[in-house]
Amino acid sequence: MNKRKTWITAFTIAILMVAVFSITADAAPQVPLPKINFNVDGASSPTDYVSSIKVLIMMTVLTMLPGFIIMMTSFTRTIVTFSFLKGALGAQQSIPNQVLIGLALFLTIFIMAPVYNEINQVAFKPLMEEKITTEQAFEEGAKPLREFMLKQTRQKDLKLFMEVAKLGEDVVKEEVPLYVVIPAFAISELKTAFQIGFLLYIPFIIIDMVVASVLMSMGMFMLPPVLISMPFKLLLFVMVDGWYLIVKSLIMSFS
Repeated sequence: MNKRKTWITAFTIAILMVAVFSITADAAPQVPLPKINFNVDGASSPTDYVSSIKVLIMMTVLTMLPGFIIMMTSFTRTIVTFSFLKGALGAQQSIPNQVLIGLALFLTIFIMAPVYNEINQVAFKPLMEEKITTEQAFEEGAKPLREFMLKQTRQKDLKLFMEVAKLGEDVVKEEVPLYVVIPAFAISELKTAFQIGFLLYIPFIIIDMVVASVLMSMGMFMLPPVLISMPFKLLLFVMVDGWYLIVKSLIMSFS
């Protein structure tokens, strides 16, 4: 009987609370939400149309910004190198991917800072001050980025895409279109990152082989060699100051 009274009392309190919150929500003042609207219905001159189109183009470019960061900067080489390092150490669960991506992103900002500053000086600022047109700003801004990518691109990779695009051999290297430079730069970065990853794996593979040989000679077949070798890998990596050497090598590889 007491349990029944308790349930009835709790149910009654719940109904009263719902009713009170409903009345409070209805009595609360309605805050108008801001509306975002892109249209050209009220445009009275060609300048208004152009301004609206520029806003739409800017929004479209912002949606493609992650792709630009990955394919046109040092981010690819950096993150792939960190991924190889993580696999070589055997620390798949110890190093969060968010940490490596964040470190790669800020290293990319640091490495690409001179290029971004030059783009800002020759393209963005003059465009904001209306000294040059949008087309001129794009052409001037693409030059420093193209120069950076061409320095890191192998001639063999660039030649491949130039032949497929049928540009001809008389095209000046500094005038190669970005749609040709970007994929050539991407595969060159991947090849460089794989070479760095191979060099990273060598000392850690030696440690794995030594540990596996010792365990087999002692008859410990049931003990995983990876579990025993991981502390030795971490000790070697800390003793040689591995993070300093890897980050320094990555930065110097772009200088």
